[in-house]
Amino acid sequence: MNVLFTKEIIQQQVIANLNETISPVFLDVLKFKIKILKKFPLKNQSLIFTSANGVEAFFKNNFLPKDNFTVLPFNKIYCVGAKTKLKLREFGFGVFKTVKNAQELCEFIIEKSSREDFLHFCGNLTLDILDEKLPLQNIKYEKIECYETELLYPKTSENFDALVFFSPSGVRSFAKHNSLENSTLFSIGETTSAEIKKLTKKDIITSKEQTLKSLLKLINNKFKANTA
Repeated sequence: MNVLFTKEIIQQQVIANLNETISPVFLDVLKFKIKILKKFPLKNQSLIFTSANGVEAFFKNNFLPKDNFTVLPFNKIYCVGAKTKLKLREFGFGVFKTVKNAQELCEFIIEKSSREDFLHFCGNLTLDILDEKLPLQNIKYEKIECYETELLYPKTSENFDALVFFSPSGVRSFAKHNSLENSTLFSIGETTSAEIKKLTKKDIITSKEQTLKSLLKLINNKFKANTA
């Protein structure tokens, strides 16, 4: 089974955890560039990260949260996805709240954290859910673009038994010049699946935990069943 993963950086992890019946192929569909920001004080504002790239760019710009919850003021950290949480831990910081997607984070903030001021460190293609809904609830929110995502729009003439997607922008990049119709479709989360549904009526196998480990388990189970 030939399976295309639309991200090259995960190559070693994928190869180490796939069934022997699966032949992985890797293709970058996106390119990321960290922006250089003029540093400013974070004060006691709460911080939002919706991607690991946002975390990476935040620290590369030499920002440093104050997350000691016993001493005020401090910076609460909210994030979307297990990968984003893991990246924050790599830099030595914990997370106040982790959710699966931006919509869930928006609902949590409105219900539980409406008195806080928020800074959202993100990319230029980040979904506008928080930007659109939080100000309407009189919640102070500012989007800080700290990295840029470029869609590469690759073309491939090869046919694949399955395609694996990791972000809405990755879906858009690949689908511009390539068909989704003749492959089994895998997605790392509901937000990415929602983008795929705009382009095809095919069924999508979606990882609920939004981790590579969970996604690979789905792929292994799917093709193990098909080849049994």
